[in-house]
Amino acid sequence: MAGVKDYVNTRVGANREQIEHHVREILKLIGEDVEREGLIDTPARVARMYEEIYGGYDVDPRDVLGVTFEENHEELVIVKDIVYYSQCEHHTAPFFGKVHIGYIPSGKIAGLSKLARLVEAVTRRLQVQERITSQIADIMDEVLKPQGVMVVVEGEHLCMCARGIKKPGSKTVTSAVRGTFRSDAASRAEFLSLIKE
Repeated sequence: MAGVKDYVNTRVGANREQIEHHVREILKLIGEDVEREGLIDTPARVARMYEEIYGGYDVDPRDVLGVTFEENHEELVIVKDIVYYSQCEHHTAPFFGKVHIGYIPSGKIAGLSKLARLVEAVTRRLQVQERITSQIADIMDEVLKPQGVMVVVEGEHLCMCARGIKKPGSKTVTSAVRGTFRSDAASRAEFLSLIKE
């Protein structure tokens, strides 16, 4: 997704030696030979991966919406199927899926790519899906001050699919509703029908 390369966790670079050391120690503790060919460079690869997958820590999600535009548009705006990847804070296992964002402006709009960047800033850190959903809705509400915001997040969690209960293919769906979407059933229904198309 465009913009992902912009989000790099600089703390990882500053602490690279310690991270690599600890990854090496964990590999030893689970019974691996850290000197074998396939694992020699693994600690360095993990540190580089952390720079990317935890890049959201160096970004204030509110700043991501950036420049807004005055626009007299008071109809529903939807950006759907924004793919995300995150890490569950309970097991540090990946979870991933799609985010759908809809809002009804009240004189101020954001560039459409900024909504995808907002998703990246919120998801590229240790997270839970419920918090992702609420944070996106709250930030949209705070920065754009729209008439209403609705966010639906779909997720497949490897901590549930590959371990524990082991139910692959299970999806979790969460939603957050702000402003007029709370009281206007027709607007909620319009949003939900359009994200299914």
